[in-house]
Amino acid sequence: MFLHGGWFHVGGNMLYLWIFGDNVEDRLGHVRFLFFYLLCGVAAGMAHIFANPHSSAPTIGASGAIAGVLGAYFLLYPRARVLTLLPLGFYFQIIELPAFFFLGFWLLIQSISGVASLAVRGEVMGGIAWWAHIGGFVVGAALGQLLKRKEGRRGW
Repeated sequence: MFLHGGWFHVGGNMLYLWIFGDNVEDRLGHVRFLFFYLLCGVAAGMAHIFANPHSSAPTIGASGAIAGVLGAYFLLYPRARVLTLLPLGFYFQIIELPAFFFLGFWLLIQSISGVASLAVRGEVMGGIAWWAHIGGFVVGAALGQLLKRKEGRRGW
């Protein structure tokens, strides 16, 4: 969870953490956010191992833990708007999209890639732990759902 494959890998993860993590951390508090983040990362690693039990490739990066943050954000702030860079050929436009749509599309891409990775077992699939992303997102969303329920009663 604390090793990365290069500066672009770190930068991409930190961009998502910067955009989505601060709101989830504000909701949880610093200490609970740390435990939440680490739990999502461990769960993401377990999802990857479950989906790829015979893989000998090492997994690096915080993507699974950050996917957990995305899952929590998906449930806690679905109507929030996310500034998004939309490529239109050689032209780029910045638009606002609802977080629900942005993160739903992200999860769809991860899911399609995850299923495709199961179909090509033993072959290289870009070296990306798709199931870690999916597992982290699902655990983060489940914990986010618990947070929403408990906030209705007393707070988490």
